[in-house]
Amino acid sequence: MEDKVKEFLDESVDVLIIGAGHAGCEAALATARLGLKTIMLTLSLDAIAMMPCNPNIGGTAKGHLVREIDALGGEMGLNIDKTMIQCKMLNRSKGPAVHSLRAQADKKAYHAEMKKVVENQKNLRLIQAEATKIELKDDGSFKVYTKLGSYYRAKVVIVTTGTYLKGRIYMGELNYSSGPDGLAPANELSDSLMDLGIELRKFKTGSPARIHSDSLNYEKMAIQHGDDEIIPFSFMNDEINIEQVPCYITYTTNETHEIIRENLDRSPMYSGVIKSIGPRYCPSLEDKVVKFADKDRHQLFVEPEGRYTKEMYIQGMSTSLPYEVQIKMYRSMIGFENAEIMRPAYAIEYDCIDPTQLKRSLELISIKNLFFAGQINGSSGYEEAAAQGLIAGINAYLSLNNKEAFVLDRSEAYIGVLIDDLVTKGTDEPYRMMTSRAEYRLILRQDNADERLTEKGYQIGLVTEERYKRFKDKKSRIDNEIDRLKNISITPKEETNNILDELGSAPLKFPTNLYDLLKRPELNYENTVALDQDRPVLRKETKDYVETVIKYEGYINKQFKQVEQFKKLENKKIPSHINYDEVGSLRIEARQALNRIRPDSIGQASRIAGVSPADINVLLIYLMTNKK
Repeated sequence: MEDKVKEFLDESVDVLIIGAGHAGCEAALATARLGLKTIMLTLSLDAIAMMPCNPNIGGTAKGHLVREIDALGGEMGLNIDKTMIQCKMLNRSKGPAVHSLRAQADKKAYHAEMKKVVENQKNLRLIQAEATKIELKDDGSFKVYTKLGSYYRAKVVIVTTGTYLKGRIYMGELNYSSGPDGLAPANELSDSLMDLGIELRKFKTGSPARIHSDSLNYEKMAIQHGDDEIIPFSFMNDEINIEQVPCYITYTTNETHEIIRENLDRSPMYSGVIKSIGPRYCPSLEDKVVKFADKDRHQLFVEPEGRYTKEMYIQGMSTSLPYEVQIKMYRSMIGFENAEIMRPAYAIEYDCIDPTQLKRSLELISIKNLFFAGQINGSSGYEEAAAQGLIAGINAYLSLNNKEAFVLDRSEAYIGVLIDDLVTKGTDEPYRMMTSRAEYRLILRQDNADERLTEKGYQIGLVTEERYKRFKDKKSRIDNEIDRLKNISITPKEETNNILDELGSAPLKFPTNLYDLLKRPELNYENTVALDQDRPVLRKETKDYVETVIKYEGYINKQFKQVEQFKKLENKKIPSHINYDEVGSLRIEARQALNRIRPDSIGQASRIAGVSPADINVLLIYLMTNKK
């Protein structure tokens, strides 16, 4: 029998954060920078901002989140700019609404740089200790106990435990208690959360094998280079000049698929051992082979985990099959004939909460000053986690200062879409941010995140004077250039029409300005320089921004009008004390849903599953007749 560890009070703080992943780091840095005495607990100092899956930041829609985090004064954009080894702007062939930055990171460098920032942050103490219990005190404060015997008093607690809660690894018939990437799990905190009345569920995710770089035949693969001109994630950086590392594309084969089919009964997902739900948009290779049986191959990305490691990440090759099957499976692929597995692939099952128990501030509805952020809220991805961590940190500060919560709505940011989807609609699988989830994506572009959010971050106090000045200067340059283009008169003279003819554009019949002329699809900012002799030297991103504003002006204005209608419902606030059982004519299903989710506006109420337009009309009439 183990002796009970003696308990002792280590410290009393304003904010205690459980977990030091991407959500925990953003939350901790936000509260500390806003002047709150903060402690962040982590199971391992080696796991700070760890990337247990693909070491990349950004991607479709996720790049938008990183830009928004940066615009609000967060750290992720700055950190990836320091540690990237390759960068691309995705979806360039499509419209500007879906252009998204994606960078491959040096996994170890990303962790080391974030750890350095955290360690050097004033007001922030970092401790390696496992949180085992959260106790709510009569005065509304918390006691958080650790396995070391220490406990901490805190006015606010933010839980950012990722995939560690009762984590369990699966590889075929083998399964054992573990956190991601071979780290220890957190097996005690789940029970404490349930004791507080918090509903938990199990989700699943996974990670492919890591292959030794020297064992691969790259001549059989297609090489993928980064962009010639790197656009930084952070608005604080003008340019990035690095030697980029190549990535590669390869494919599975019929033999790969046959190996999988022969061993499906050994996959814990298909044998019924794993009953939890995994991410739909990052399926295992078993899922792909079964669900797309007509395909004779699947594309895979071979990406380095860093500059100074031989580990190669095989994107698209997630599996929970046994190690011995994995060896055969990987060696059956193109260029992988002699592949040496350094870390086998695995699936991991973990506890998370039902996010509909949260307000849009990410505070628990039932317990004041208890916040949740990251994968514990049912999301997936480093970027989604970091965005939630930042918002939780900001709202912890605002709550302690008795200020109104900071809530971004769906028309203001992808962060608003992410959080609103989680807390209003809930999720039955690990949630991934996608551009298709944003109704107003043409005005929520990655290039204008600072224009949308930096002023808000400045008012909160997270955006520094230096960042704010850079934002104002950039905005001034853009506004000046747009005004300049509007004031350049282009007349229908022979020289002008000859230039237009060379560009495949119709001749002018009447005078116009260059701003309106640039709306023609065949013309752009670059090819019209002959019509504009006094054009200033601007960065590519600034020129692209100006061109987007011009060419999509009509669509953008139309979307702003849609936002005006959306705001009318968002601005109709619902009193927090309302008892929906007293609202006559509401259907029982609607009452139950509204009482559970506690929407803060008519707009949010209208997006709750089980609440119909007729229910919304009933609620509007009730609010009008009971204004007092």
